[in-house]
Amino acid sequence: MSHSRAPLHLAVALDGAGRHPAAWREPGARPGELFTARHWAALVAEAEAGLIDFVTFEDGLALQSASPTGHDERTDQVRGRLDAVLTAARVAPLTRHIGLVPAVAATHTEPFHISKALATLDHVSRGRAGLRIQVSGLPHEARHFGRRAAEIPADELYGEAADHVEVVRRLWDSWEDDAEIRDVATGRFVDRDKLHHIDFEGRHFKVRGPSITPRPPQGQPVVSAAAAAGAPGGAAPAYELIARSADVGYLAAPTADGTRAAVAAVRLARERAGLAADPLHLFGDLTVFLDEDTAAARGRLKRLDALAGHPYDGGGTEVFTGTPAQLADLLLERREAGLSGFRLHPGVLAHDLPALTRGLVPQLQRRGAFRRAYEADTLRGLLGLARPAGRYGARTAPDSAA
Repeated sequence: MSHSRAPLHLAVALDGAGRHPAAWREPGARPGELFTARHWAALVAEAEAGLIDFVTFEDGLALQSASPTGHDERTDQVRGRLDAVLTAARVAPLTRHIGLVPAVAATHTEPFHISKALATLDHVSRGRAGLRIQVSGLPHEARHFGRRAAEIPADELYGEAADHVEVVRRLWDSWEDDAEIRDVATGRFVDRDKLHHIDFEGRHFKVRGPSITPRPPQGQPVVSAAAAAGAPGGAAPAYELIARSADVGYLAAPTADGTRAAVAAVRLARERAGLAADPLHLFGDLTVFLDEDTAAARGRLKRLDALAGHPYDGGGTEVFTGTPAQLADLLLERREAGLSGFRLHPGVLAHDLPALTRGLVPQLQRRGAFRRAYEADTLRGLLGLARPAGRYGARTAPDSAA
């Protein structure tokens, strides 16, 4: 069946050996390489070979744990991560087209630091950087920093994250595109009149600016946020953050009706924020276990669950087990609920990432629902998002005849 609508967008979430806690024990997982550049470079290369729009790199402020109160003391599951932004920067020179979107927790990080880190990633990747903003409401994570109350209300968490993104965006704009002169003959490297103080003062931050990093190649790297099941305060605050601050939102809705309701809630919040005219992609979040037939996929998940000692619940995402063709059917059906793309979490990266790039992608291509080549050099371009003008430059000059 041919689909004349705009092609789907696909992202892949990268985390350790895969989404399932026993993924590191599967054949091909190579647990000894999880903290090496080689591991991450190979994963992103596979995703790029499958023409995926972008990959996200998971991160956190504490060791992974099944307990909401702190470290669960388990030694049979992967614990520890590399820094997501630094990992993306390491991979960037090895890739050419795919977007690179590290996760950053706004709750305990300063927006000035994040603005220059992501601007640097955008320069290193030549315009393929994105940011996944997240909040941290866990007391044991707060105790790593010791600068604020361990219990933080959900409305404060998400309000702070929205302010964080606003500061980051203003800092990206604080250098005009042509602020760098680099004229050896005149000795002028920068036009100081084209660097701007942002003078942001809000409830959570007071930032003077300007940034120390020139404006990113994309002008504004792509900002994304998730509304996962079990998020602090429920879905509503996360929907508000997506509506106010993001270019891409990830929605965990396990049914078509639930997806329609989530999409409608975000769109309404976007309208209330006065941003209805601004483009916003909404992606469905799914964890996938793919095999040549449904029985094999379910059997593999059952075996992984036995290794983990408990059934896998998706960790806030819908869980799909089946074939690439069946997954293609589901994605096209779910698109009708208002989604423009999907972020897929491979249950086992060694197995399910190639099943996505070599199985799902050809299925979608045959149905006219996915690209056959990269058609843009930047992440904004891949997502059909225009490069925004800087907010501080090129103000209208007074009429000289007045």
